[in-house]
Amino acid sequence: MTDRLTQLIQAVEEADSSKLLLEAVQNLADAQLVGAIPILIEALSYNNPGAAVASVDGLIKLGNPAVPALLELLDMHNYTARSWAIRALAGIGDPRGLITLLGVATADFAMSVRRAAVKGLGMMKWRWFPDELREMAQEEALDALLFVAQQDEEWVVRYAAVVGLEALAITIANKLPTWRSEIQVQFNLMGCNDEVLAIRARVWLAQQRLQQSLQQTYTSNFDISQKSSAVQEKESPLTSDDWQNILNHLYKMKNEERLSAVSEGDPRRFQDLAAAIGQTSSKDNPCN
Repeated sequence: MTDRLTQLIQAVEEADSSKLLLEAVQNLADAQLVGAIPILIEALSYNNPGAAVASVDGLIKLGNPAVPALLELLDMHNYTARSWAIRALAGIGDPRGLITLLGVATADFAMSVRRAAVKGLGMMKWRWFPDELREMAQEEALDALLFVAQQDEEWVVRYAAVVGLEALAITIANKLPTWRSEIQVQFNLMGCNDEVLAIRARVWLAQQRLQQSLQQTYTSNFDISQKSSAVQEKESPLTSDDWQNILNHLYKMKNEERLSAVSEGDPRRFQDLAAAIGQTSSKDNPCN
């Protein structure tokens, strides 16, 4: 295995053209070797988008072992490398990337980076979170996704927000019905009023899937498959220090929101949703 890794890394280092570099990085990523993480991280800084895409795919396949190195990369001033690192973090769904994804989803100037962050919030491994931390983290994710769905000017980012809201709604469907209702109202608003037909169609699909999930019982095939996949997945690799760090950042975000809110509650979440509720005239046909 070591010889194989050495050969693959050497091929990357000796590549003397864009094509050869892409092929070498692709081969290294496909090998799915943990020892390849530093080189795959380095490839995110190359002036070769194809190699960067291959590296991101490889890092996502490697999953959680790649997260510490990706988080270190976020401290660099190379924006291009940071943007690729965010894409990788989003694809992995590790809770250690939550705070970064929350900020990027609502504030980054690059459409593709916001889109990746929004998708990452929808793919977050919520079952890893301790009970006392999960609800707080999900509330921040809900705020961010609703904000993007309501405010982002780029339709592909709003589309990603619909996908993320669907995933979150299904996750919280039974435990947090009030939040689920907020998501459903947002879906009604977008399904009726968004100018992009693709978004409206994706909203309708999300509504159907959410309704189907609510009708499922704990003995259904859906739940059995979900339990099976959960059993097969490895336990959380996060330490108590990791969780404490996430908690500290969430408390900081909460405090900043309280300082910026002009009235009780976060206006980002409720302003447009209240208007949507007022526009809803029929439960069966909310667009009337």
